[in-house]
Amino acid sequence: MPESYPMNGGDSTYSYTKNSYFQKTAINIAKSMIDEAIVDYLDIKEFSSESLNNNTFCIADLGCSVGPNTFNSMQNIIEAVQQKYQSQLGQIPDFQIFFNDHVSNDFNTLFSSLPPETERRYFAAGVPGSFHDRLFPNSSLHFVHSSYAIHWLSKLPEELLDENSPAWNRGRIQYCKAYAAQFAKDTARFLDARAKEIMVGGMLVLIMPSIPNNVPHSMFDLLGSSFMDLAKEELISEAQVDSFNLPLYAASPKEMTELINQNGFFSIVRMELNNLFSCIDSQTTGKSCTMHLRAALEGIIVKHFGSKVIDEVFHRLYEKTQEFSERLESSYKEGTQLVLVLKRKLK
Repeated sequence: MPESYPMNGGDSTYSYTKNSYFQKTAINIAKSMIDEAIVDYLDIKEFSSESLNNNTFCIADLGCSVGPNTFNSMQNIIEAVQQKYQSQLGQIPDFQIFFNDHVSNDFNTLFSSLPPETERRYFAAGVPGSFHDRLFPNSSLHFVHSSYAIHWLSKLPEELLDENSPAWNRGRIQYCKAYAAQFAKDTARFLDARAKEIMVGGMLVLIMPSIPNNVPHSMFDLLGSSFMDLAKEELISEAQVDSFNLPLYAASPKEMTELINQNGFFSIVRMELNNLFSCIDSQTTGKSCTMHLRAALEGIIVKHFGSKVIDEVFHRLYEKTQEFSERLESSYKEGTQLVLVLKRKLK
């Protein structure tokens, strides 16, 4: 069974609900690009002739977490699709939204936050399970969206657990080659599953953290450095740091292009690398980054190191974001977010 790494649930200070501003900004940046792609490439006439139930438009959000960003994304997509249906067919379909995440996701918070029926234009259902495997019947989806989710690995590379392996990451929390290989395997499975579930003419939108080709990702270097500081002060052991691995990978545009081409069932109709930080107040970037990472990673860190050091490690991380702010800005200026719009084609 794939590993599960749920965001912090509920609505406390360090919950994902209160610390997902980066994801919200990402969605806003991608909106116009997705709208244009729907206008130019979504084959609604193909759906009308091929779909078993051509009065229902089915959308899935994979890795939805606990909201509210998933609701904003779905509403944006629905509005764009409605306009296309109205202009081309003179009618508007019913909309069915499937919210997917791991079984350990806080679905209670998600559905308690669902907009009331008077305000939303869709039927909602939860689909727990790993998106690295099949979730839906063949050709049952018209549109699939996934934001800040597929960079999570299904499992840690096995060689990271072997002290004699070249990938043993003494003093580091990531090892790029091993992670890249695992990400490639995961993405191949993800695309294979979606190729079966999305009908021909349908679309797949991926919004994900990324790095420019051949540029290192420095935010996690700072987090790793924070752990090493604690180890030097004997608040944790170096062995704990050596055996700790973050199960995520930020792929470059080149890597994603190669993986999509290898799959062969999707054409890339839009691809753009954005600088997410250019849209965020530089005075609050360090604090926002730290809070965001805590909402995403606290569960993993507590499981490995215990809860006593959690406040201290993120305090150290915040201090380092201030100390190395120019380094971060320089590293990320070419772009930190990749938006991919894919169209399902006949292979």
